[in-house]
Amino acid sequence: MATTAETIRNEYPLPVYNYRVEIGGQAMAFSEVSGLNIAYDVGTFKESPVSPQAGPRTLYYPTQSTATSISLKKGIVKGISIKALYDWIMTVQTNQVDKRDVFIRLCDEKGEPVISWKVGNAFPTKLSAPTFDATSNDAAIETLDLQADFITMQEH
Repeated sequence: MATTAETIRNEYPLPVYNYRVEIGGQAMAFSEVSGLNIAYDVGTFKESPVSPQAGPRTLYYPTQSTATSISLKKGIVKGISIKALYDWIMTVQTNQVDKRDVFIRLCDEKGEPVISWKVGNAFPTKLSAPTFDATSNDAAIETLDLQADFITMQEH
């Protein structure tokens, strides 16, 4: 039996290359997004055993959520890189931090969002210049690291 387009659309994993990034409501092109993790620290405690086994037993429990940080990479583009990313990180220096919501939307073959990650109240912590190499033909890629309060996921 042949696999239908509907089966592929509903049961196959989505490719990672078809995504959109929005920062503070403005769409921006990035070549790579990493660090979309939702995680919790784990605490432990020991108590006496309830059965005739020797020694205490160790129990594990979730505690606070771990720090949420993501990295965004993009090619340096005249007229966009300084205005969008440099100006944003400079708000940290002036102690008037501009926190923004960042959305990463994984899209289907039609460009429609299927799953979105919301990175809430994000602010820049590091803006890295590209590695300069006279023997390379690669594009100049800058990296923006963000710290955020939380990450949520939503299916569309």
